[in-house]
Amino acid sequence: MARFSKIETLSAIVSTGIVPVFYHQCPQTAKDVLKACYDGGIRAFEFTNRGEFAHEVFAELSKFAAAECSGMVLGAGSVVDGPTAALYIQLGANFIVGPMYNPDVAKVCNRRLVPYTPGCGSVTEISAAQEAGCDLCKIFPAGCVGGPSFVKNIKAPMPWSMLMATGAVEPTEENLSGWFRAGITCVGMGSKLFPAEAIAAGDWDSIAGKCREALSIVAKYRK
Repeated sequence: MARFSKIETLSAIVSTGIVPVFYHQCPQTAKDVLKACYDGGIRAFEFTNRGEFAHEVFAELSKFAAAECSGMVLGAGSVVDGPTAALYIQLGANFIVGPMYNPDVAKVCNRRLVPYTPGCGSVTEISAAQEAGCDLCKIFPAGCVGGPSFVKNIKAPMPWSMLMATGAVEPTEENLSGWFRAGITCVGMGSKLFPAEAIAAGDWDSIAGKCREALSIVAKYRK
């Protein structure tokens, strides 16, 4: 079950501003990356349902987070249906993220008061998700659907919208400043935050450093 309430989870995501998006088939590597992000100041982390037996890795990661990174809000991503959402919630997911909007997932999450952040590529999809109780919607794939300009144009007629950009997000001042100046609530960031060479070398300090740098940029430009 989720360790954090819906309000606590959303607050952690919004206040942090960056949600690392990560998958690895090795439980120990996943734990090391999670701890590096935690040491770097990250307080919300999305483990994606991408590989075989991903839920088993997540189960270990969830227990590790509770024991070693008590302030980390751990969620599950790439969830496309209700049964999968229920499985991850049972294993301790504090939030659920998907590449698209599925009303069945919204029902499962709402029943347990777990935030559901669906992927949306249009104003209509965002509106439908909001009507179903999705407080935070994911612009996905963010770089393809219009980038920061898309976010700015949505916020004009729908200023209450809380949006997370995932895809085409990089831990650089040029990139992050564009998203946060446009009014994005937070960003999801994957491989750019976890260089393959750093993971292969077990250089967890460099990953923690990247997190710190990215968070300082977000603090500088967020509205």
